[in-house]
Amino acid sequence: MTTTTIRLPDDFKTRIAVAAKRNGTTAHSFILDAIAEKIAQEEKQSNFNDLADKRYATIVSSGKTIPWNQMRGYLEDRLAGGEVSRPLPRKLAR
Repeated sequence: MTTTTIRLPDDFKTRIAVAAKRNGTTAHSFILDAIAEKIAQEEKQSNFNDLADKRYATIVSSGKTIPWNQMRGYLEDRLAGGEVSRPLPRKLAR
């Protein structure tokens, strides 16, 4: 394990101590949990962005997409439990 020094403003220290006590943990654990949560959030965002980039690249390379109004109708029908067929992609208008 590595030791890292983080300089916190005094008001942060007080707020962390209060929040940690309220959560029944130590300030140290509270800070570690907060860092772990931020890391997980950033990783999820990064994965989401990577997937979006790949999907957009597919749209650009194929030139095909499904208009939002058709996709929305399809999703609403699926949520309602109806038997629906997937909308077909079409060429983008240029």
